[in-house]
This record gives sequence, C-alpha cells and structure tokens, in this order.
Amino acid sequence: MLENAAKLRKAVTRLVTAENVYGAKGVGGMAVPFGDPGAGVARLGQPGCENNGSSRAARELGQTWKVRPCLELPAGAETPLMDVECSGAVTHVWMTYDVKYARDLILRFYWDGEESPSVECPAGDFFCAPFCRKIRVSAVPVCVNPTNGLNCYLPMPFRSRARVTVENRSPEDVSFFYAISFEEREVDPDEAYFHARFRRENPTSGTEDYVILDGVKGRGQYVGTALGWQQNSEGWWGEGEVKMFLDGDSEFATYVGTGTEDYFGGAWSFEGNFSAPFLGYQDLSNVLDGRTTNRVGNRHAMYRFHIADPIHFEQSLRVTIQTLGWRSEWRYLPLRDDICSVAYWYQTEPHAPFPAFPSRDETEVI
Repeated sequence: MLENAAKLRKAVTRLVTAENVYGAKGVGGMAVPFGDPGAGVARLGQPGCENNGSSRAARELGQTWKVRPCLELPAGAETPLMDVECSGAVTHVWMTYDVKYARDLILRFYWDGEESPSVECPAGDFFCAPFCRKIRVSAVPVCVNPTNGLNCYLPMPFRSRARVTVENRSPEDVSFFYAISFEEREVDPDEAYFHARFRRENPTSGTEDYVILDGVKGRGQYVGTALGWQQNSEGWWGEGEVKMFLDGDSEFATYVGTGTEDYFGGAWSFEGNFSAPFLGYQDLSNVLDGRTTNRVGNRHAMYRFHIADPIHFEQSLRVTIQTLGWRSEWRYLPLRDDICSVAYWYQTEPHAPFPAFPSRDETEVI
C-alpha cells in the first residue's frame, strides 16, 4: 500500500460532503448562511441548510466559512448522500452522528445504475461497531475512534455511476456529518464490485448454524466479517466453527475453522480486548481482571478482514458460524443468542438481490 504513495497515476481526486454534494471541481463551500445551500443540492434532493446550526454560526463570516458541514436527516426519510456519473472508485468513507442512532441509519450503495443495492447495512454495523455503542477499531480497512469517528478504506470501484443514500428510520431528525472521497479514473477489467450485507437473528435457532452470508452467485472474493454477539446464556460462547461453502459445496464445506475465537485471531476465550490491522475483539460489557465475564447480557464485537488471505470463489459462496458454548459434563451447548453480522465481499455483477431488509423492530438493540 505505501509503495503506491509516490506513484503518479492518471486520476483526479474528488470529495463529496454536505458542502459539495457532487464533489464537483471548484464549487465546494458555496452555501450562504440561511440561504442557498450551494450548487446542485436541490437537484440531489437533500435537505437545505436554513436550520443548520453552523449556518447560524457563520452568519457574520458568510459564504465559505463552514456554513453547511452536515445534514439534518428528516425522520423516516431516505436522503441521498452521493450521486456521481463517471468511472472511478470510492477510496474513503467517513461519517459521524449520535451513536444512539447507529441501527436506525441504513446505508445503501448502488453501482452503475443498479436497482438493488450492493451495500445495505446499518451505519454502526458497517463500521464494525454493533449495539449502538462507542467502540475503538484500529484495523487497516476500518478505523473507529472512541468518539464515534467512523472510517472505511475498502476500495469501491464503479464504471459509470456511484450512488449512496442513508435512510433515517428514527422518529427524530438526526444531525449527520459525512465525507466520501473518490477518484475519477479508468477501472481495470479485473476490478470487482464491493458488497456488504447485514444480518441479525435474535435468538438463534440453536439447532442450525447462524448464516453470515448466503445466495452469492458469480465470481469474486470474500474479504471480511464483522460480528456482534449478545449472550442469552451464562458461560463461554465461542466454540463454534466458521464455515465457507465454496462453488457448489453442499453438506460439507471447503473452508472450516477451529472455533470462533480462533477465526477472529484470538485463542483461549480471548481473555482481553485487542484491535489489530486485520482482526480484533472487544468485550462491550464488562472486563474483570483481564478476562471476559461471559454473563447473560454481555455483548461482544469482533472483526476479521481477509485482505492478505482473501477467500476466492468462482461460482457461489455461503458463510456460516456455529453457535456453541458449554454445558455440564464437558458437552457442547447449542446457543440461542442474539447475533448480528456484516459480510464484506467483492464480486462480478449482477449480484443476486438481497432479501427484504429487516424491520426496525427486527434490528433494534434490545
């Protein structure tokens, strides 16, 4: 990655924010306090800036002085964040908001005019931050600071159009800051499209594996898993194996791990929080003497990015994890816990449309 820092390429850099909603050249920061929000905002259909607190703060300094740095997302509405027509790639996504809305803000990314999104995910979970909690993630693809500064560096190529929206399913308006960097350039034939999908089961069945991802058809590579786990049972919960069914695997998978803590880079019940470049774990509830307490109601967050070790598939992909703890006499206990996940992968288009996104009650952190 660093070896490319000095390499000149035929590309131009653009930044989409509330101050420049199309990332166009030479038109950023055009909003006027209590007036025109700037070029193109009305056409994109974003809210104006008349009630924006920064608009009021800039009333003496005027245009170019941080008049419209954020949006007020209307309750119950879907707001466009980005809509550009060119060839290029998203290179960085940053956003922040009050963390209590992390499950109510649903991100959707559409590539090249597709009707079904390639990314559909609550904002917090997309950045490896489940359960509407502040978290610290120091991975290479995703970085989250303790005050809910959310960053994603996974490249997202497109060939003719990139469109991003956010739906606010809260009954309240939400202040929302964002910045999406992209570059206009030619996209190589072997660059695949980025996808991310959210799932949640509460409780899990206890008799079948939890499905992280299913229904993927086409050629591509799986590059990451984010998992949130709330315990409904006492004791250790992380014995289940991750399985990846590749290219027609049926009963038995090609890729079978050795346990939940092993897949996410830990060992022996984790025994402490860590955040590394491609994998990490955090106990979001209690830590006692360096060990997770593993009590009913405890919440755990994990991530694993397959950047150096992508999982390649030619035709199909299915990803699952067993939900296993311990019961008496050293026997496995199938668990009925509250699990949420995000799968990250690249593939050729068209992709199979995702199932209907779960309702607000079905995604609520309870």
